[in-house]
Amino acid sequence: MLGKMRNKIRFRVKIDSAWRGDIEARNVLPNKFVNAIGPFVFMEHIVSSRQSLHKSGVAGRRSHPLRGVATWTYILAGEVEFLDSLGNHAELSNGGAHWMNAGNGVIRDESPRLESLLTNSDLSIVEFWINLPSKFKSEAPNYFCLPPNEIPKQVLNDNIGWVKILSGEYNNTMAKVPCYAKEFLYHIHLQGGRQFSMATDKRLEYAAFLPTRSAVANDIEFQGGELIAFAAFGDLIEIKNNRETAIDIILFGGEPSIEPIVADETFVMNTAHEITQAYNDYYDGKYGQINTQ
Repeated sequence: MLGKMRNKIRFRVKIDSAWRGDIEARNVLPNKFVNAIGPFVFMEHIVSSRQSLHKSGVAGRRSHPLRGVATWTYILAGEVEFLDSLGNHAELSNGGAHWMNAGNGVIRDESPRLESLLTNSDLSIVEFWINLPSKFKSEAPNYFCLPPNEIPKQVLNDNIGWVKILSGEYNNTMAKVPCYAKEFLYHIHLQGGRQFSMATDKRLEYAAFLPTRSAVANDIEFQGGELIAFAAFGDLIEIKNNRETAIDIILFGGEPSIEPIVADETFVMNTAHEITQAYNDYYDGKYGQINTQ
């Protein structure tokens, strides 16, 4: 892409791990620099679980209400069990994803399954919350279970690697889930010694997360566990893999919301009054309940 100017780095953050119940997680978004990247208002990376809990089936229950967001749970390694108050129940492993539009309120329970760690010690799960435009926050909740072979994938030219399209569009390939704003979420698998390039749009925000291994983005080296946010000025993002082995990159972003965002715990609405209503509806039992039988 001759003549293109690389986007400068807006900021970089090395994410610290913290124990949340029985899992170790990295809280990527929000962080000290920014509350959102495009419509993405929350990102968490689960990297391991307490070894002493391997004998129990799941790493603690994480039941909670949600409203006003679409959620993505993408499994790089490990296994995740999903339940909700709509009656959905699914278990997915490496390469699978759970997607949900929480709409006007739902209760969700999502947990890494520790039984899978007995045969494979790796655990790497990324979860995103995407803010819904106000006109979609009152919709009924919806859920999709996407096994690995149902996630659109493009093989890159010259054996560079591949791109999985989780949300939005890449080179005329559309994700299989609804897109409520101009947004994108890609899993890029880049072979050793190769480079991935993508033209940027000044109307959109761009960020990359490196789950485990280092990479060079726009001529600057970053380490595994870092979030990289790109500035609007520029035309191109280039990611190089100087290693001999393949690496994975999560590239995401989109158009920032023009509506006000008010977040409280697991509710993301437009006004404080709507947050109060979200709590009232939850306590009144309008989100239903999860049947674990």
